[in-house]
Amino acid sequence: MPELFRLFGIRFFFFSNEHLPIHVHVKNADGTARFEVNPLKLIENNGMKSKDIYLAESIIEENADLIVEKWNEYFGK
Repeated sequence: MPELFRLFGIRFFFFSNEHLPIHVHVKNADGTARFEVNPLKLIENNGMKSKDIYLAESIIEENADLIVEKWNEYFGK
């Protein structure tokens, strides 16, 4: 399970058997969520608080190019 980074108590990662569209999973002490990267969209939230969802969204938005680059590196696109 490739981890991209951890910021402010939130872990950003892929699973090793992912599928398109490019998306990222996030996890903190409260729960998990999944976001499509481009366009940025919350796909699923399992227990994360709204403030943490907004924080994760802003981090993904700021790092979208890096996330796409890492996705393509890992999955060979």
